[in-house]
Amino acid sequence: MHPETRNSASTGADLTVMLDARPVTLPAERRSLAAIWAYLEILALEQQRILFSLRIDGARVNPSAMLPAHKKFSRVEAETIGLTEVPLQLVRTALLQTAEAQAQVATAVSLVIINDSSYAREIWWNLARTLNQPVLTLSLMPENACGAQPAGASLMQLRKWQLQQLAIILKELDSAAWSGDSTALSNALEYRVLPWLQGLETSLQLWRDSLMAAAEMAVVPEG
Repeated sequence: MHPETRNSASTGADLTVMLDARPVTLPAERRSLAAIWAYLEILALEQQRILFSLRIDGARVNPSAMLPAHKKFSRVEAETIGLTEVPLQLVRTALLQTAEAQAQVATAVSLVIINDSSYAREIWWNLARTLNQPVLTLSLMPENACGAQPAGASLMQLRKWQLQQLAIILKELDSAAWSGDSTALSNALEYRVLPWLQGLETSLQLWRDSLMAAAEMAVVPEG
């Protein structure tokens, strides 16, 4: 049995649980992280909201992954979003994933040069999975979430173009990785992958700003 799936007295009597900055009184049997998260999820759904953020003793945790086994923790903080906020949160998540991918690629540009070709390929294959993440996140975006798109293209069409462009880049990088030339792989990362990520970041920033402006307009009282 995984330690994070069973109740544990090691959390102590001073455990504090917050949901949207408000304290939550837990049932006595809810002491593991998984049990606490499941209870908070019920509370959120009762308010027609969705849990999206979890912090354990101040450290952010991915709630969609297996919750970590903490021997002892004293504070759990969770946040929810309303259904209308989902598109904006998806864009923010994709921005974070894009920034993370940029940082990893920037490191890999020099890292692949100082390693042999087989290890350089492993570095690239791990990066390829990271590059997929922002596009996969955007695939969850409602079709009408971002309003009118350039040249009259639908959001679905834009997502297809992104996937096609990413496939081309992945294929090019895969060829460079198998060439045995570490410099070629490094150059491809720097001059193909990084510009694509920078372009994606710019598009996401525009979407974020547009969604934030729309949200602000929606709450302005009529004069």
